[in-house]
Amino acid sequence: MGVVLLTYAACAVGPDFVRPATPTPDRYTVEATPAATVSADNQAQRFVPGGTLDADWWRLFASASLDKLVQEALDNNPTLQASEATLRQSQHQLRAGYGVFFPQAGAEFGAERERIAPLQEGLSAPPSVFNLITLSGTISYMLDIFGGERRAVETLRAQVDYQRYATKAAYLTLSANVVNTSIARAAYIAEVRATERLIDLQQRQLETTQVEVRAGAAPYSDVLSLRALIAANQATLAPLRQKITQTEDLLATLEGRLPSQADLPDLELTALRLPVDLPLGLPSDLVRRRPDILSSEALLHAASANIGVATAALFPSITLSATYGASGSNFGMLPAASGRFWSIGPSATIPVFQGGRLWYGRKAAIDAYQAALANYRQTVLDAFAQVGDALKALEHDAEALQAGVDAQRAAGEALNLLQVNYRAGLVAYLDVWAADVTLQQTTIGYLQAVGQRHQDTVALFVALGGGWWNPPSPANPGEAP
Repeated sequence: MGVVLLTYAACAVGPDFVRPATPTPDRYTVEATPAATVSADNQAQRFVPGGTLDADWWRLFASASLDKLVQEALDNNPTLQASEATLRQSQHQLRAGYGVFFPQAGAEFGAERERIAPLQEGLSAPPSVFNLITLSGTISYMLDIFGGERRAVETLRAQVDYQRYATKAAYLTLSANVVNTSIARAAYIAEVRATERLIDLQQRQLETTQVEVRAGAAPYSDVLSLRALIAANQATLAPLRQKITQTEDLLATLEGRLPSQADLPDLELTALRLPVDLPLGLPSDLVRRRPDILSSEALLHAASANIGVATAALFPSITLSATYGASGSNFGMLPAASGRFWSIGPSATIPVFQGGRLWYGRKAAIDAYQAALANYRQTVLDAFAQVGDALKALEHDAEALQAGVDAQRAAGEALNLLQVNYRAGLVAYLDVWAADVTLQQTTIGYLQAVGQRHQDTVALFVALGGGWWNPPSPANPGEAP
């Protein structure tokens, strides 16, 4: 009989979870990924197939200030702390779930004073009052013949996996948000400075034009045009400063601080080193490295196990139990043989009619699995699309940045030429001011392109999974890896 029970116990109804098939594309985009982007600002980013991305990938920007910001956030961010606490909760729930595989033992003690009325039992004896002291112990064990309990524990184990990868995703999202927000803040500050220089040049150009108007050498419409241009550029400062405030408040929040308590280090956009070697894992490895894909797979696993739980509920459940105890009117009578009692034997609960509750509960579990499978597939599709988008963005960023560099160089050469001609008396000084304004405008465009290239580099690191499966970089903060 014991062998039969053990044989039954080795089986579990419902499907055994099988990981979905791994996509095996040889590239992320329609066209083959180039070896490198075009050179922009004397830097080309190289794509390294099969390269290794360290867990602390932000160190590739070689900024001690950025490293400090990220570490502060990882140490103090409430969202990450909540995710870690939820992970511990799921682990403890799993350990609690394992208790079902062990016999359950309990003890009971009772002390009562009772009055019985024999007439309730059809007897004519007079009522009596007495004390009753009872001490007993019970042990029970559920025979998980159809595996419902094992499937329930399997669900808990899958939920631990889900929360583990959700925590990895929270870690990756937090670090990416800090880096991106820091880059944006540095770019906004640089744009404000360039815009202020531009407005200063335009103000001096306006003063020169006003002199020429008073001398009758220029029409008054030139003054109005310059005033309109200055006002338009001044109007851009307030939104930029507001964006700086918003990025600083966001950084303070990410670090678990109130905005009024933020102590943000200075971060110059030009001080950030652009990562030039970008490690690309194999496309087939992406589904094993993206935390969102792995957490979606864990939810799929849980949904599969829940089918087993719902299926096992259709079958009988059997419990072995035994009770032994003693009772008496006082403690001294508990050892007496006359007060001892015991029971032992199996009990079975057989679902006969549930109004379709169990049957359709299983159908609902199957539907939940199909929904989880569709969500998993969509997550995989989104992940591959994000990597492809990031790769293309970096190619286009390099092209845009180089165009900005060319425009800035041309504007600088034009300014130098006009300055030479002005000193030779061949052009008016107003032309020199106009060339200087053009140079400042191209500088603003250049700064925006630099910031975008850095942020799209971050987007690629995040799309590839962030390297959490690898050890951190051995480099010290702020040093080149």
